[in-house]
Amino acid sequence: MIKLKTVLFLSMIAGLISCNSTNENSESTEGYSPIKVAGAMKNVMWKGELAAIINTDTIENKEGLYGLGPISFLTGEIMIDDGQVYTSKILEDSSMIVEKTNTVGAPFFVYGNVTEWNEIELPADIKNIKQLEGFIEENTKDELRPFAFKLKGSISSAQIHAQNLAPGSKVSSPKEAHEGQVNFQLANENVDIIGFFSTEHQGIFTHHDSYLHMHLITKDESMMGHLDKVDFNEMVLYLPKK
Repeated sequence: MIKLKTVLFLSMIAGLISCNSTNENSESTEGYSPIKVAGAMKNVMWKGELAAIINTDTIENKEGLYGLGPISFLTGEIMIDDGQVYTSKILEDSSMIVEKTNTVGAPFFVYGNVTEWNEIELPADIKNIKQLEGFIEENTKDELRPFAFKLKGSISSAQIHAQNLAPGSKVSSPKEAHEGQVNFQLANENVDIIGFFSTEHQGIFTHHDSYLHMHLITKDESMMGHLDKVDFNEMVLYLPKK
């Protein structure tokens, strides 16, 4: 009798394990991976949590991977475009260097996988970031948020920046966090822009007054940074397919 109970108990355990394994496998293969967030912008800005909380080489699924964030200790910027990791840093002469890499650490980071996109010609009257934010909000009311998006095309002008905090710096406010930041003005460039949209992540991966976080890279890959201002020319907006 004892042996029979033991066999039944072990069979139940095996069945539970089998069910759990099946569920995990189905979740990993259906649709797109959800957007993931490591750390929080507000913890970097107000609490001085500058050390890496994630390294890009620990993200296993590189297919259709997109991501944004600053380099640890606010020493540059990170952008992942379809699995390729780019970093930008400031040199001693205040110029920028953009490099491809496999691994870099970030104190906060937003990322996700998208392999299929819907293309939308950005209307000619959408010229700046605020107008883009409203256009995306209006056209994605039924979409699950947050989500990644991208833009490809030409800009008339833009301002991007890269963080460049001095070694050993302590941060307890946004003002201190942005000390050393270097701004760059761009004009008449063909660019790619990677962005993330959310109405619920202000202070997490977007600033308190925005639903967008975007990084821009020029087609020749010589300039890349956080997008602060832009005057769009002809652009195509890419939104994830459902």
